[in-house]
Amino acid sequence: QVQLVESGGGLVQPGGSLRLSCAASGRIFGINTMGWYRQAPGKQRELVAGITRGGSTNYADSVKGRFTISRDNAKNTVTLQMNSLKPEDTAVYYCNLDFVVHGNYWGQGTQVTVSS
Repeated sequence: QVQLVESGGGLVQPGGSLRLSCAASGRIFGINTMGWYRQAPGKQRELVAGITRGGSTNYADSVKGRFTISRDNAKNTVTLQMNSLKPEDTAVYYCNLDFVVHGNYWGQGTQVTVSS
C-alpha cells in the first residue's frame, strides 16, 4: 500500500507563482513516471507535465517555459514549479505516480486559482 499527499495549491494573482508538491509514502519499491495533471470545470483532465525515472521531462504546450517539473527519488516526491500563472491555469491539479509493483496512483487533488 502507498499513499500520496499533495500540497501547495491556493489563490494567486495573474503573473504569480505557486509550487505544488506530491509526497509518496508506504512500501515503495521504486517509482517510474511521475506526472501532474489538471482538470478545469467542465473540461477533461489533461497532462500538464511528466518526468521519467531518469529525469526526462515533457510538458503541455500551454505551460512550456512557465512550469518546471522535478523529482527527488530519495524522498519519493515530485514537484511542479509554476511561474507566470494565467487565469486559464485555474484547475484542480493532481499528481500521478506509476509505482513499481503497486501500479498507478492519483493524489487527492489541490485547487489552484489564478485571479485578480
